Amino acid sequence: MLLIEGIEQGFVVPTEYTRKLTLDGITKSYQVYQIRLDKLYYNDQNDRIATWVNKYKEEENIEKFDVFNKDYNQIIENFIYESNPKAIDKTKKNIELVGQREPGVVLNDGRVIDGNRRYTCLRKIHEYNPNVKHFEAVILDRDIRENKKEIKLLELSIQHGEEGKIDYNPIDRLVGLYNDVIKNELITVDEYQRTVNETRASINKKIEQANLMVEFLEFIGAPEKFYIARDLELDGPLGEIPAILNKVRTEDEKEDLKLIIFSNLLMKPKGDITRFVRKIKTIADSEYVTDFVEEQLDFVEETAEKVEKFEDINSKVINNEFRNDEKLQEQMVKSLEKFEIKTKKDLTRIKPIQDMQKIYITLESIDINMIAKLSIEEQEELNQTIEACKEELDKILTTLEEAK
Repeated sequence: MLLIEGIEQGFVVPTEYTRKLTLDGITKSYQVYQIRLDKLYYNDQNDRIATWVNKYKEEENIEKFDVFNKDYNQIIENFIYESNPKAIDKTKKNIELVGQREPGVVLNDGRVIDGNRRYTCLRKIHEYNPNVKHFEAVILDRDIRENKKEIKLLELSIQHGEEGKIDYNPIDRLVGLYNDVIKNELITVDEYQRTVNETRASINKKIEQANLMVEFLEFIGAPEKFYIARDLELDGPLGEIPAILNKVRTEDEKEDLKLIIFSNLLMKPKGDITRFVRKIKTIADSEYVTDFVEEQLDFVEETAEKVEKFEDINSKVINNEFRNDEKLQEQMVKSLEKFEIKTKKDLTRIKPIQDMQKIYITLESIDINMIAKLSIEEQEELNQTIEACKEELDKILTTLEEAK
């Protein structure tokens, strides 16, 4: 039964409240209703839980959820809670104290498009307080099969375009971006950018990171197992990779460097992986990058051989079979630290040149016309500073002559 028909049945009750929404570029106020909790169901296509759904489908070997399964709501509720327990508990306490303050958005068939966390909290409260049995929401007369694009843009607009919303897990957001914009081409880059209210440059960076995430999963033999990227907390390293690849010139060098980074991400040789990957950036910008790549490619080959031994790669396999290989990890660390030390020595050696270049830029930027406007005292102070600079420059010149 459609929700709008539930008014006669008594499980949908109109309220005095409205909520503004923008659909098809038109903003207007929509009626808010009280809807009985058991007449609603979660949206399994919600980007917030993209990696959780991804993992469950793989483990259960299913292509899509059966929304009529009696356990469907409980399964999705667990995903939503596990994705951010602290946020759910905080919202739950607030609802217990003051009630549901912000209405959600649901489709006419009962699918919750916005307000999954509030719906979760109300369901949990209902378990020990049966008097709490309604979810307040706008009811949209839309079908997710026929209006998929429109509904996705609405969801993105609400979750990313409005102030005060709790952001997604970065990996879940990359998965949503990849599925909707890159893989399925449900919406264009321009539509996505306008809807989430971000700059095109920011969206382009996220697209690049999403593609890198997909490439990494293919490299480790786990194509589109996006939950692995979440479990390995790859959002930080994925943000560093583009800047590293931009340090080298040829496509072959970029590809080699990319594989090296992927191998390090998989093996996690030492401590915080984001900081570890960031060190590669310094080496990639040095004269030692060729030697570094040549040495690291041996580890790439060894890592690839390990990957081939497993038919099914998942987070557990990575932790138990890859990240416990202390010998290979130690070799990777020593290699990176060796080239890092060489690079730092070079940077220390040329630091006087860099400092002098900065001084020259500062001197060049001085507006000489302003000197005439200085007072007598200020001109004297400037003159003393210039004389002090001359003395320091004389010392540098003397040292430079002695070194020749």
